[in-house]
Amino acid sequence: MTTETDVLVLGGAGVDTVVHVPKLPIPYADSYMIRPGIVTRAGQSGDFVALGVSALGLRAHHIDLVGADQEGDLVRALHRDRGIPLTDVPSAAGTKRAVNLVGPDGRRLSLYDDTRSQESDRLPEDTLRALAATSRHAHVVITHPCSYALPVLREAGLSISTDLHNWDGVNPYHEPFALAADLVFLSTTALADPEHTMRDIAARGRARIVVATAGAEGAYLLADGELAHVPAVDPPEPVVDSNGAGDAFAAAFLLGRLDGLDPLRCARYGVIAGAHACTVPSTRADAISREQLLARVAAADAGEQAAEAIG
Repeated sequence: MTTETDVLVLGGAGVDTVVHVPKLPIPYADSYMIRPGIVTRAGQSGDFVALGVSALGLRAHHIDLVGADQEGDLVRALHRDRGIPLTDVPSAAGTKRAVNLVGPDGRRLSLYDDTRSQESDRLPEDTLRALAATSRHAHVVITHPCSYALPVLREAGLSISTDLHNWDGVNPYHEPFALAADLVFLSTTALADPEHTMRDIAARGRARIVVATAGAEGAYLLADGELAHVPAVDPPEPVVDSNGAGDAFAAAFLLGRLDGLDPLRCARYGVIAGAHACTVPSTRADAISREQLLARVAAADAGEQAAEAIG
């Protein structure tokens, strides 16, 4: 069957209300006057991955539970405006939403509304099978209904990636995702020993590639048992918000992977896309384009070659 989708994104559709605060953690006070203010916009992890791969020239399709509410309208409008197909499964609990507190240095604290999910939430298996049959790869967000989709994707023969975000390496909730994916992303933020966790994922699960992003330190790549450090790159503009950097990293890594590049080159794509994302205000849902990414990769390569020649 002919593929219609390069990356099928499962889960992570929602709305964020972005609140800029003077500092994080924010000290208790009766009130604060804030600028640039409060903005509500569509764009959570799955949305950002779908937008990211689409901006990079890949064909994306997003599926998730979305409510018949104002937040759901924002999610549907975002996908419609960007030309990204969305299969919105009706959600009785409503569309996922969160409040992001963003400090002056771009760091954030996210507060997720847990009332917007139900234990019985599922993505319809027949719909998943139909979408998987015409897709090259699936990226699975770690929301509750997506854990039940993993066996369906595996049965369909799709390669799978997931992002465990700030997993501590212990919480059992993340394990089904960590062990079912061929490619695992996570952050070093909550890990006592990143290398140990990365090797444990590879030893116990299906992953041949595990990537731990480390912010300004770059990323760590475990591929076929070999651990490598991928240096960070300087952002092209001042850092204003870290929100979406991990999703941008994953999207760019997937571009390289689906183009047949080696894992180290894919990670190079990732750190450059992640650095770009940190320069995008949290009030917008924008992603680096393929042309921008490849130009910055070429510039970074040229800079390294020049430095080596001088050295």
